[in-house]
Amino acid sequence: MESKLDESELRQFIGTENYYRDFLGILITDGIKYLAERAKCYWLITDVASYQPDHKDKPFQLWSLKVNPDKTASLMMKEDSDMPIVIKQEYGYTDFPMEDFSFYVCNNVMMLKSEY
Repeated sequence: MESKLDESELRQFIGTENYYRDFLGILITDGIKYLAERAKCYWLITDVASYQPDHKDKPFQLWSLKVNPDKTASLMMKEDSDMPIVIKQEYGYTDFPMEDFSFYVCNNVMMLKSEY
């Protein structure tokens, strides 16, 4: 069963009141925690966190998840929107509820764009 979620639901998060530490050490904001609970996508936090030890030198990271109609997906990271792709991970299947989702990692804090 797919979880319904869209960008308008995430726009309520502006800034954050709390930070939560993932077991791999990355901090997440209220908005990312809500997304993970609502969309059941804790795997996204874990996957992003797993790349952080090798990319500590990139204090600002723009991440995006693109879900295709056949439910395959690509997770990509750039240092900024006009920069080349640094990381690309492919998924054979996902039930992530949005076609395109972008977010930031700034100084080891994973956040929604509206929380920046």
